[in-house]
Amino acid sequence: MSDTVVATEVIRDAVRLACRAPSLHNSQPWRWVADADGLHLFLDPARLMYWADRSGREAVISCGAVLDHLRVALAAAGWEAHVERLPDREDPDHLATVTVTPMESVSEAHRRRADAILLRRTDRLPMAAAPDWESFEPLMRARVEDDVHADILADQLRGELAETSHLTEVLRLYDSSYHAELSWWTAPFDAGEGIPQSALVSAAESERVDVGRNFPVTRGAERRPGIGGDRATIVVLSTDGDDRLDALRSGEAMSAVLLEATMAGLGTCTVTHVTEVASSRGIVGNLIGRAARPQVLIRVGLAPSLEAVPPPTPRRALRDVLRFA
Repeated sequence: MSDTVVATEVIRDAVRLACRAPSLHNSQPWRWVADADGLHLFLDPARLMYWADRSGREAVISCGAVLDHLRVALAAAGWEAHVERLPDREDPDHLATVTVTPMESVSEAHRRRADAILLRRTDRLPMAAAPDWESFEPLMRARVEDDVHADILADQLRGELAETSHLTEVLRLYDSSYHAELSWWTAPFDAGEGIPQSALVSAAESERVDVGRNFPVTRGAERRPGIGGDRATIVVLSTDGDDRLDALRSGEAMSAVLLEATMAGLGTCTVTHVTEVASSRGIVGNLIGRAARPQVLIRVGLAPSLEAVPPPTPRRALRDVLRFA
């Protein structure tokens, strides 16, 4: 890659780990191409969702998350990533080119952050309040670049956000195409994509989470009965603009927040349905008091430490997402 020779297996391992990044409905809308000029990240138009993400903004956010995950994976392997975003004006789907240089040393923090990629899960169950938030928040903010705003929703505004979340679902109540698309991505079959049944919640569990997308519900014993209602902190990531670069940067910031929270032993869940509808997205912007465009919300809280860890969600085979030119 560029003037630095990187073993093919290093690239494979880094991309494989990076592709553990979260994406809308686990759609994994990315593809990688490695050549003499670097490792190139492309948006895969074939994996866009028309009814949930008509503009493709959330798909680009997902690609931003996989890009940040790649940097983390490379750092743990001893390589510093240098990213050129949107390098080709003729191809807007060419989101980034990554070149590398060897690092002098790999710290324990580099390794722990890479480990967090494998430990992270999307937790749709109710969570307890994050302990010692005052200590965690500065660590989280330090990982977010200046071109992305990270706002903490005030507790007194939680009810209004919950109403906005409900409003979004009501507006889509009779949108059969949206619900068909959602059902397809949560269908109970074994595959390398989509949301498995083990990652969904029951109706009773869903009712205890006031800010979240309404997925098809599952059946089973009610989990976390000791947590009456979700007490997770709501982090809102927003940008001053709303173009493809803003979405990519938002995804990178989302990845950074998720991994920092995982390293701190906290559970996380991304929330995007309230930014998919213009009216609810505007309300979220008013709640954070910024003339900015909300891109993604993240619930950050504490999950009971003794409960069984759910299995990782499936991922596409490496041969389907990485090509060596």
